Amino acid sequence: MAFNIEMIKGVYQKIKNKVDKARKIKGSPLTLAEKILYSHLWDSELKKPFSRGVDYVDFAPDRIACQDATAQMALLQFMQAGKKKVAVPTTVHCDHLIQASVGASKDLQTALNNSNEVFNFLESVSDKYGIGFWKPGAGIIHQVVLENYAFPGGMMIGTDSHTVNAGGLGMVAIGVGGADAVDVMAGMPWELKFPKLIGVKLTGKCSGWTSPKDVILKVAGILTVKGGTGAIIEYFGPGAKSMSCTGKGTICNMGAEVGATTSTFGYDKSMERYLRSTGRSEIADAANDVKDYLTADPEVYENPENYFDEVIEINLSELMPHVNGPFSPDIATPVDEMPEKARENSWPLKVEWGLIGSCTNSSYEDLSRAASIAQQAIDKDLKTKAEFGINPGSEQVRFTAERDGFIEVFENLDAKIFTNACGPCIGQWAREGADLQEKNSIVHSFNRNFAKRADGNPNTHAFVASPEMVAAIAISGRLDFNPLTDSIINNKGDKVKLEEPTGWELPPKGFEVEDAGYIEPSKDGSKIDVVVSEKSERLQLLEPFKPWNGENIVNAKLLIKALGKCTTDHISMAGPWLRYRGHLDNISNNCLIGAVNAFNEKTNFIKNQLTGEYQGVPDVQRSYKDNNIDTIVVGDHNYGEGSSREHAAMEPRHLGVKVVLVKSFARIHETNLKKQGMLGITFDNENDYDLIKEDDLFDFVDLKDFSPGKKLTIHVKHSDGSKDIIYANHTYNDQQIEWYKEGSALNLIKKENLN
Repeated sequence: MAFNIEMIKGVYQKIKNKVDKARKIKGSPLTLAEKILYSHLWDSELKKPFSRGVDYVDFAPDRIACQDATAQMALLQFMQAGKKKVAVPTTVHCDHLIQASVGASKDLQTALNNSNEVFNFLESVSDKYGIGFWKPGAGIIHQVVLENYAFPGGMMIGTDSHTVNAGGLGMVAIGVGGADAVDVMAGMPWELKFPKLIGVKLTGKCSGWTSPKDVILKVAGILTVKGGTGAIIEYFGPGAKSMSCTGKGTICNMGAEVGATTSTFGYDKSMERYLRSTGRSEIADAANDVKDYLTADPEVYENPENYFDEVIEINLSELMPHVNGPFSPDIATPVDEMPEKARENSWPLKVEWGLIGSCTNSSYEDLSRAASIAQQAIDKDLKTKAEFGINPGSEQVRFTAERDGFIEVFENLDAKIFTNACGPCIGQWAREGADLQEKNSIVHSFNRNFAKRADGNPNTHAFVASPEMVAAIAISGRLDFNPLTDSIINNKGDKVKLEEPTGWELPPKGFEVEDAGYIEPSKDGSKIDVVVSEKSERLQLLEPFKPWNGENIVNAKLLIKALGKCTTDHISMAGPWLRYRGHLDNISNNCLIGAVNAFNEKTNFIKNQLTGEYQGVPDVQRSYKDNNIDTIVVGDHNYGEGSSREHAAMEPRHLGVKVVLVKSFARIHETNLKKQGMLGITFDNENDYDLIKEDDLFDFVDLKDFSPGKKLTIHVKHSDGSKDIIYANHTYNDQQIEWYKEGSALNLIKKENLN
């Protein structure tokens, strides 16, 4: 079934004129990313080309997707916007609130029992405001979007950093915070700084043990976790055309781990095959009519260095399988270098778990290739030496894989089949023994491997690899196992070698499903009541944040100076805290509890300047709030890396933090801070970070003159009576300064809707 087909046809009807006009005004050939961006401008009257990395631009996305953890806060905000229906096609997907424990059926029922209140809330809000609802068990949001909603040349936003998965089907799909989604739901433009462009030319062809996953693992090693910040990565070349559509999705998905705004591929035959296989031939036919507009102009790919800000070239025929990690997805290690590197770094060589799935590697093709390795193990009289777990991407994938025998193969190898949901990938994994915090290694095909992410154990060394590599390593039980060269001793004592994986790009018998898990919203939701109990521990209606008083901030106290990596997981942890994503006050009890205090290198242990005692971060901040004391958070590089989690911005705002001052921001987090009426700024001289002391007070002496491009002057007053004067940069434009003045972007939306 092709959802929203008339909307898609409308995009294609207009794309030629819009792109041709943009090409003329720019005066040069266009990349695919530029074609999509210029054809989705809010203001159709393009007068001049935009400067990459400089100009803020208003866009009109085609659709929105929300996962259940972030949808709660997004929809709670939308309920305050004064609108009767969403202005663009929107969906909610229940995939995050399902804990992986004993297996699919029991785990799903447990989730339904434990989170029924939240699921009912999301379903009723969706029904009321015209939002498509995918119930628990239907699948992981990004796999479901790829199967049902993504289309070449489209633009979408989603309240999850891995929304970028849809780039595998030729979209510009961007992860945002809930407040951004609310703008678009409410029929308003969506603002983005016009991205820089990184081109990745792929030559050769993947074969043997090398897979699309290894492409992004290689790219992560080249760019690092912040090398793609503010840029769209566009893949092209013969190697790109040789890949499956879902393989392209895998690559785009994990582009979030290098900070990229999104990643995308030009429309080709693999995308057409995927569209037709998933019941969307009508879209494929429409795309074929404008196919030249759904990829870059030929001149771009012929001379990419003239059109991209950076070009990377990878020969797939020479690319080795990679295993990335631990603790950061950009620590890239070719499999043949792992033995030496693991020993040098004292990484545990015994692998305890191998996990396959997540939004980046849970397609039919992924499962088929992993199943081919599992079947070999059975045939060669091998057992897995590590525990083995599978998370199918969607009910359609799971049902089809079961029909074709893959699920049975995994079960014959004693694999645990988890729900079609995120589970271990996001910290929703009840792993036995994790509470002991023992040093150990796991290998998974997920995208993110920060400390504590999978199982809550800070000593779990998580490594990222392709599904087929995960299967091989799980069978061997060794981190340093290289299936290209190494043998395994089977149950008979014989040395056996695993052969290269095989698989199917698409199911030969077609996809099949009995109940995909979709619920269509009512045409008229006006009579539907959305009830939130005042006694609820899971849901809480929002109160507007207070507007800025127009005065300089003076005598602000330091809450915490965060040392080193401070991701959204450090600022607002997932795992068990997911249950409070709809209750701002309760979830604020995890605010910055994972951040490392620079003055004692401990987590959740900071000085309360009112008492001199050391307490947890939320406790200290609540005491400051009770005493009407403004506070500031100081951070390191790439602050807010990782998830789109707007709670990481909303929690400090709710508790009374006024300023976040860091060396550099991750893109989504900086935007989220702006949306919530926070002052998110960066050191003009990053060495000034070292000047900040534990008992400091901060005066923002020229905040009254807050304006675009103007540095802010901060007097840092030390407890010994001395003072340092430092300067901070910001990226606020006039519109964003209005958000700050009004107290949040939502406050401004409400104000405009009332006028």
